[in-house]
Amino acid sequence: MFVQSHTPFADLIDQTNQHDKTKTPLKDKTVLVCGGDGDDCRQVAESYGFTSVVTPADIITSTPTLWPFTSPQSYTTHARPLAHPIYNPSSTSPTHLTISSIFVFADPRDWALDTQLIIDVLLSQRGVLGTTRSHFSPIQDHSASSVPLYFSNPDLHWASQYHIPRLGQGGFKAAFMGVWKETHRGIPLEEKTIGKPSQETYAFAEKRLVKHRRALLGIPKGEIVGLRKVYMVGDNPLSDIQGGNTYLSPLGSVWNTILVRTGVYNDSETPPHKPTVTVDGVWDAVKWALEREGWSNDEIERRLA
Repeated sequence: MFVQSHTPFADLIDQTNQHDKTKTPLKDKTVLVCGGDGDDCRQVAESYGFTSVVTPADIITSTPTLWPFTSPQSYTTHARPLAHPIYNPSSTSPTHLTISSIFVFADPRDWALDTQLIIDVLLSQRGVLGTTRSHFSPIQDHSASSVPLYFSNPDLHWASQYHIPRLGQGGFKAAFMGVWKETHRGIPLEEKTIGKPSQETYAFAEKRLVKHRRALLGIPKGEIVGLRKVYMVGDNPLSDIQGGNTYLSPLGSVWNTILVRTGVYNDSETPPHKPTVTVDGVWDAVKWALEREGWSNDEIERRLA
């Protein structure tokens, strides 16, 4: 079983945009997916059930003037034609590209392009890319941004091969929020971050664990299944440990948090969120958890060798 920070987006396919009067589920609407290399995130979104996914690559190759400081040629290998054109004042098309939701699946590779594009959609008329709103426009109220914006990972830093942690999606979000503050003209941002340490992410993970346990033990669907204990292992006190410590399980599961001294862990700082235990690495974390469950050292070595 493999769950990534954006995997809970799969639960959103049946949701609707509050500004959409037709109440069509998102799986049947056009969504903008940002981040990642090439076409990877689009393919993941489609695997979750979204049927109309566009990416910044599609848009910049269609309309290079949208952001003149990047080369559209670098996106042609993974761009797809748009089903509808982007609105412009001279357009004669009866329909135009309309975005119903924005998902940041992974760290954007071109922060400037993605920031401009997301701003354009949020300040558009009902998600119609190429349109704008003013305070005097009767077309749409200004009580919120045109479409909801979802981030999947609030981590400010992540550990790479470089010896100092690098900015992650949380860095992009912080930069974007700074730009939004200067450009939003008082319009509140409809934004949600799904990813550690959010309750939604831990609830999603717990549901997947319960489903896996039910299948593993052959438990009938109608029978209630819970988890007595869950061991959360991570290197980031601000996401992994905080989320595990604060998660309120509707099933009554007890979550133990294990901080490992790898990745973004900094031995010179006191963790802002105290784990149940701190160990050197993942193997030590697994061993500690199994010992808590009554496994002997011989049994651990034999079964995990």
